[in-house]
Amino acid sequence: MPGAPDQRRTLTFVFLTVFLDLLGAGILIPILPYLVRQFRTDAFTVGMLSVSFSLAQFAAAPLLGALSDRIGRRPVLLFSILGSAGGYFLFGWAGSLWVMYLARIIDGITGGNISTAMAAIADVSKPEDRAKNFGLIGMAFGFGFIIGPVLGGVLSKISLQAPAYGAAVIALITAAFGFFAFPETLPVERRNPNSADLNPLRPIAAAFARPEMRTLLLALFFLNFAFAGLQTNFSNFTMERFQFTADQNAWVFAFIGVMAAVMQGGVVRRLIPLFGEGKLALWGFGLFAAGFLLLAASWIPWWVYPAVGLIAIGSSFTNPTLNAMVSRRAGPSEQGSILGTTQSVLSLTRVFGPLWAGMVFDHFGSGAPYWTGAAFIALALVLVLPELRAATEPRQA
Repeated sequence: MPGAPDQRRTLTFVFLTVFLDLLGAGILIPILPYLVRQFRTDAFTVGMLSVSFSLAQFAAAPLLGALSDRIGRRPVLLFSILGSAGGYFLFGWAGSLWVMYLARIIDGITGGNISTAMAAIADVSKPEDRAKNFGLIGMAFGFGFIIGPVLGGVLSKISLQAPAYGAAVIALITAAFGFFAFPETLPVERRNPNSADLNPLRPIAAAFARPEMRTLLLALFFLNFAFAGLQTNFSNFTMERFQFTADQNAWVFAFIGVMAAVMQGGVVRRLIPLFGEGKLALWGFGLFAAGFLLLAASWIPWWVYPAVGLIAIGSSFTNPTLNAMVSRRAGPSEQGSILGTTQSVLSLTRVFGPLWAGMVFDHFGSGAPYWTGAAFIALALVLVLPELRAATEPRQA
């Protein structure tokens, strides 16, 4: 295992990579509907752009993760970041709707940097430290989610295309930083020369065939299925119940980002050595579900903040710990493959979660995505409860 300087460099680069990746994606949030409106005015088209990205990521993430097991983390990460830069440049330049779709598909195909970054963290972390180090990814998500939309709004005053070009420049800066600063974390002797399968379904099927992986992957799927529905449906919910404006919704999302950054960047890293991953994850499931139920029952605007606060804390407790448990069940030569498969499974939640939330919202009322989301969280807990009970012994600092 690399020494402390390499670990610090790796964690620093991974944090910056994920932060800048989310910053680039967040930049597009305020202007995406306006860019699409040049060609189509329906909301379905905007949604399908996100679906095309997620489906491309579903197909590519296991391959990129497995490829990183074969040739190392560094080349795959740099390739992924450069691919995102190309996708952003193409999106800004796009003169037709099909080019926009192509740009999002390119970004999705090369969007395996999260799983490869997590594999790099696993390479340089002791098994008992992986959950708290994975928390850095959540912290980077939070900061990127806060700053990205604000920066996108500022750049949009220059032109509608400026935010896409800005995201591309950020990706290029990240790639340049990584070229000079990011060390290879997977030694040659720990690589898997037979890794990398072109069929994205095969590694997923192989992972689900392993009993020690199956329940964890299903739990992560149902948790993030519920959360993906919230992300896409929340503005519809607040508009119908409280007549929130876009600015009011932006403040709520910024609050979620701050909570995620604080919890995963500081609090979770301190709680795991005290209470252990299993106990923390159990608390997370309870808080996650409570937040969804409070949101479904809320008829007073300010209730939204404690509800999403509970959701942010619950997500901060569950996702890093469950990902760490997945990572520990994978061998050193398959970290990229397994974590890539995990990200591929999660990309499907960003396809089906929003579809479910939209359907039940239309047919059963504005609170339906959230009380059904709580039910999916409960299902996830039932599936993974034996694993969590086995991991409830606190770890020593």
